[in-house]
Amino acid sequence: MSRYTGPKFKLSRRLGISLSGTGKELAKRAFPPGQHGQASQRKKVSGYGLQLAEKQKLRHMYGVNEKQFRNLFDKASKIKGISGENFMFLLESRLDNLVYRLAFANSRAGARQLVAHGHVTVNGKKVDIASYQVLPGDVIGLRERSRSLKLVKEAMEGRHHLPTYLEFNEQALEGKYIRLPERSELSSDIDEKQIVEFYSR
Repeated sequence: MSRYTGPKFKLSRRLGISLSGTGKELAKRAFPPGQHGQASQRKKVSGYGLQLAEKQKLRHMYGVNEKQFRNLFDKASKIKGISGENFMFLLESRLDNLVYRLAFANSRAGARQLVAHGHVTVNGKKVDIASYQVLPGDVIGLRERSRSLKLVKEAMEGRHHLPTYLEFNEQALEGKYIRLPERSELSSDIDEKQIVEFYSR
């Protein structure tokens, strides 16, 4: 399944979650799109439907296609600990996500493009794979010629929050992934147990 490229606001309303993180999508119309959007909220959803919805929310939140998502879940299942939480930690450790968290881009899609075009470095070496798994202790930066990009400047000016598991050096324009996040530091809108149950069917 390819990556979703349709209207993001409509998708956010259908899933009932702000994919941009700003909440703008649901501010005026917090119900699914379409002629029967408001009426659909009264319908009873099956257990499978709830599990599928949680999977789709998390998948679209991080902008990952179905195959990558499943492969990452399988990897998380083999790690010692709670599978659902390990899965979210792996998603959070993706390079494109951390570039977004460091405010080098305004969205994960923008961060993915920044990585794919070769503007990002990890420990001083260019990495152009958005799904690259960053390890605690790794330093994420921008190539010298990329630091003056308008996209980057606008994103950094609009930064309002830096997660506690990241450090940022303003002078060097570098961010360090200090540690894995804790579950409480990630989205409370996701019930990862439902996703585990979905893949355990």
